Amino acid sequence: MAPKEVLRFPHQVLRQDCEPVTNISDDIIQLIDDMAETMYVYKGIGLAAPQIGIAKNIIVLDVGQGLISLINPEIVISEGSEVREEGCLCLPEISVNVERKEHLQISGIDKKGNPVTFDAEGLLSRALQHEIDHLHGTLIIDKLSKLKRDMIIRRLRKQQLKAQK
Repeated sequence: MAPKEVLRFPHQVLRQDCEPVTNISDDIIQLIDDMAETMYVYKGIGLAAPQIGIAKNIIVLDVGQGLISLINPEIVISEGSEVREEGCLCLPEISVNVERKEHLQISGIDKKGNPVTFDAEGLLSRALQHEIDHLHGTLIIDKLSKLKRDMIIRRLRKQQLKAQK
């Protein structure tokens, strides 16, 4: 296993709609292992493949209940609503309030190729929605009003310019 670099906004792959995985090869299994290691190294609770530059429908999560890896995850049922603060490894030092569904039913495929379906609530539900958003090119800043989003983007651009000097 080898940790990968987590891409930062505005990298273009973060805005892509990812491709479904049609064959679980050794390369896909290695990618999942690398994603998990990367998530732990960066001290995240979730990671989607586009965050390391791979436009594939794969996510990994660990909200304290053990590692979950899902290929081609889909939200089957969603209920309720709550607003909580979220951060993102692609947007370091940024946290915003995001409205998410409270309860989910998720389906996908595990890394052994088995179909899985399970219910999620609380932090797991929120993390799943966050990572699945990444698979569709959506970031937490996209959940904000245009004014707030534009302010954050300007701040990020200023930080990037300072870092380049």
